[in-house]
Amino acid sequence: MSANPFNEHCAEYDAWFDKNALMHESELLTIQKVLPKSGFGLEVGVGTGRFAAPLGVKVGIDPSINALRMARSRRIQVLRGVGEELPFKANSFYYVLLVTTVCFLDNPEKAFKECWRVLREKGVLIVAIIDRESELGRRYEETKHTSIFYRFARFRSVKEVKKMLESSGFEVKEYYQTLFSVNASKKYVEKLRKGFGQGSFVVMRARKIEKE
Repeated sequence: MSANPFNEHCAEYDAWFDKNALMHESELLTIQKVLPKSGFGLEVGVGTGRFAAPLGVKVGIDPSINALRMARSRRIQVLRGVGEELPFKANSFYYVLLVTTVCFLDNPEKAFKECWRVLREKGVLIVAIIDRESELGRRYEETKHTSIFYRFARFRSVKEVKKMLESSGFEVKEYYQTLFSVNASKKYVEKLRKGFGQGSFVVMRARKIEKE
């Protein structure tokens, strides 16, 4: 996962959440729908902690030093690293969260297998993505060459991510979506809906399957 743009333009990235507070709130509410209410959790690609802090995720990992400094100021225990090589012992966490991180991973399947390793028995993996086939996903894809942050991103569809999760030892149990209209998302907090295919922001809840 490339750290450079998020390290060099960390403040600009973090300011996005204040400028787009309603969209951020819609995303948080959708993640909360499937986030375990208790247990020790990890966010992979924690960034500046804009999701981990309000969601109560205690530990975060990210390759960007500057982002980690901001996450630490939000009372998150942080480590520098990448999703493909998690610096944690096996069976360490009750759940792992990735929010708009998959598109920046060099090897998503390897990262998912690492998540499987560090999760406890029956652990939960929550993956939130901008669906490539959605309104916002198509817009980001078309304009990413002009973006500081998305220039090297590889957006994926829900079905692509589901296939990678299943090949990595997970069973996808639930889907929830929000951000149904980019214009509406800037005017009010959008309600979430079950499933996918309409909203741009999709949250997938997967369960760790034990090897036989």
